[in-house]
Amino acid sequence: MDPHQYCQDKAAASGSSFYYSFMFLPPPRRRAIVALYAFCREVDDIADECTDTNVARTKLAWWRAEVADLYRGEPHHPVSHALAPVIKQFDLPAEQLLEIIDGMEMDLTQHRYADFKSLRLYCHRVAGVVGELSAVIFGHTERATLRYAADLGLAFQLTNIIRDVGEDARRNRIYLPMDELEQFSVSAADILNARETDNFRQLMEFQYQRAQRFYEQAFAALPRADRKAQRAGLVMAGIYRTLLEEIRSEGFKVLTQRTALTPLRKLWIAWRTWMKA
Repeated sequence: MDPHQYCQDKAAASGSSFYYSFMFLPPPRRRAIVALYAFCREVDDIADECTDTNVARTKLAWWRAEVADLYRGEPHHPVSHALAPVIKQFDLPAEQLLEIIDGMEMDLTQHRYADFKSLRLYCHRVAGVVGELSAVIFGHTERATLRYAADLGLAFQLTNIIRDVGEDARRNRIYLPMDELEQFSVSAADILNARETDNFRQLMEFQYQRAQRFYEQAFAALPRADRKAQRAGLVMAGIYRTLLEEIRSEGFKVLTQRTALTPLRKLWIAWRTWMKA
């Protein structure tokens, strides 16, 4: 199987908003970012789809070994073959790919987070690091761009957490910090049993405001000199912020439904943002 086609199929099948931001990139950078995204999907699917924790750990351990083989020039998996020229061209460190796996492994045993500090570590591993790697692939001249990318990755993950509260609860996972549930008088049982209350909506408004602060913090850190190169990330932000606003306008019905934008709407946002950036 052609490694690049494998990665392309993996990205397209996910239906992710990220896919729309890749469409306007030059082919070499598009192939590179699709390969990175396919790697993230491979390890994320293990954490999400393996019901046996031991099997999931074994599979993630295989990927750790595969990363080591990749950096020795001996890749085995189609995604690794696609990544091989990417890690050389963009000088991507193995430590960051391993940190992504660390984040996915957290999902196997940690289903609650005491506070935002502990949740932020998880978000950094599964999204902030991906943001930094993506920014390198897109192209940057200033170090501040990596700070922008890390914050933007966190904003994306916080948006995902808001969108997926109900879906995660059905897997016995709660990514909302437990001390904040207590602050708003919302119990874990309320989340797990999909009880929509005024307190829950206030809790979600609090989560919404935090996500928005990370978007604003990211945009403030992006140097003007790198703005054009980072348009793909700005496209993602346009799509994700629209989704976030949609969730809020619907009254945070996230316990019982999963809000999504249509492909046509995503494509429109992507084109408009790319042209304006």
